[in-house]
Amino acid sequence: MRLGLLGGSFDPPHVGHLLMAQDALDVLSLDRLVIVPAARQPLKSEDQTPAAHRLAMVQAGFAGVPGIEVDPVEIARGGLSYMVDTVEEMQRRWPGTLLHLLIGGDVVPTLPRWKDVDRLLRMVQLVVLSREVADASPGPDVVVHGGVVAQRLATRRVDVSSTEIRARVRSGRSIRGFVPDAVATYIASTGLARENSRVT
Repeated sequence: MRLGLLGGSFDPPHVGHLLMAQDALDVLSLDRLVIVPAARQPLKSEDQTPAAHRLAMVQAGFAGVPGIEVDPVEIARGGLSYMVDTVEEMQRRWPGTLLHLLIGGDVVPTLPRWKDVDRLLRMVQLVVLSREVADASPGPDVVVHGGVVAQRLATRRVDVSSTEIRARVRSGRSIRGFVPDAVATYIASTGLARENSRVT
């Protein structure tokens, strides 16, 4: 089985995440793509929307998409979320599976700061996503930390970010079209726009 793994804060998940995930499924011929919201990312500010809300938004945003499932493994584990621990868990669940770890191109420079990164990179096929084309396509391989050769996947260019979405909510502007409708509805219906400084 070809399994993909995409982690992140997803604060909130937006249409760019959805298109990126779909492109990875199609171009990499994955049997399954697992979306893993982090409990707390070690290299990001602690000022994040509570994990339970982010998990619910990811579940709402990706609901019903064939080939994609949301896994709360990092949130259930609690504490700081380290990808090496999550990959080990996936290997226990699906022994012998070819695991593709998807990361954004902007994340590559941070790899030397990841926990046990050398061991992590030995356990996965690293895929570097770059949002720069109209249609997704495989690109030339790229050398990352420690000389590891990662597969490069050019995904659709979508000029939207979670930071921008949070700013729009703060200023009272609509986020329809920026996020899946179910995510916009969740933010509005739960009062996150009023109660949480990270989303609002």
